[in-house]
Amino acid sequence: MLLWLMDAFSTFPIQRLVAYISFRSLMAMLTSFLIGLLLGKKLINIIYRLNLRDKARDYGDISSKNKSGTPTMGGLIIFISFLASVLFWGKLNNYFITIVLFAGFWFTALGFMDDYLKSVRGSSDAGMSRGLKLVFQSLFGLILAFLVLSPSSTPFGAHVTKLFVPFVKNPVVDLSYFYYPFIILVIVGISNSINFADGLDGLATVPVSLLAAVYAIFAYIIGNMKAAEYLLFPFFNGAGELVIALSALVGALAAFLWFNTYPAEIFMGDTGSLFLGGVIGTSAVLLKKELLFLIAGGVFVIEFLSVFVQDYIGIKLLKRRIFYRAPIHHTYQFMGIGEPKIVVRFWIIAVIFMLVSLISIKLR
Repeated sequence: MLLWLMDAFSTFPIQRLVAYISFRSLMAMLTSFLIGLLLGKKLINIIYRLNLRDKARDYGDISSKNKSGTPTMGGLIIFISFLASVLFWGKLNNYFITIVLFAGFWFTALGFMDDYLKSVRGSSDAGMSRGLKLVFQSLFGLILAFLVLSPSSTPFGAHVTKLFVPFVKNPVVDLSYFYYPFIILVIVGISNSINFADGLDGLATVPVSLLAAVYAIFAYIIGNMKAAEYLLFPFFNGAGELVIALSALVGALAAFLWFNTYPAEIFMGDTGSLFLGGVIGTSAVLLKKELLFLIAGGVFVIEFLSVFVQDYIGIKLLKRRIFYRAPIHHTYQFMGIGEPKIVVRFWIIAVIFMLVSLISIKLR
């Protein structure tokens, strides 16, 4: 919006400064943070009065009943802060910004419906069925695949169906039509892995912030012709605008953490976790850095695998539990480790994964 105003009024005093992505990204981060802080407490009170509160599962020895009644749908704080900041600082006619905003609306609506059903039905297991959520996640993945792979709209040029692998300079394989199911798998996998990690106060917030920062760095390189050429990355015209969106996401998450840190005043719910997963997954596809998530999002990969191993290998196949509880952060609770300690240790692990992923910029 600000760029549109500058075009309309060519004598805008800071026109040259605002043209820089670096400046707009920092301002987007600050803007979303301030909006989140100002909005947070008011939205928490509204959600509480509407009785949209968490119905905690009973995990026996690690019961979370003391958290039952905490307002949920806190993802609205993240989404609204993110949206307002991107609308103000981003180029709204940019291909990458448009698709990320579309992803944000889609997954926020999906998560909101799930949280609403849980609240009105009085159980954390009474939301949308897992199958129905997978249908909507897969449908978005299919739409995204058509948008980014269609010859008339793709920003990838000759790289359109080529798969890039971290620590390797050139694409390793051309997936051709198999790129369609691959994109669907990426969207479903990333959105659910972040959803699984949202189980303790602040657990998902910082790792997602670090993940967004990693993708913002790659977006800046890939969207800058000189940087891409120097570091031997493919150049995608307009991809630099993703830095604005991802920076706004970091600021919004920082504001949300202000209220979500232990003991949480509000939970993000599926409204937030699915929104975050949708935006991160979409950004990964738009940057052709889908496999980078396996490193930069290592915490979420571990959480996802713990659920998969527990449910499908342990309970369904072997008829026994592999872990005490799943996702794996509940296993550590079962072992008697305090929630704040678990969360901070997961943050430290996320920092390590972030550093390893950034090493791949030069070590290729």
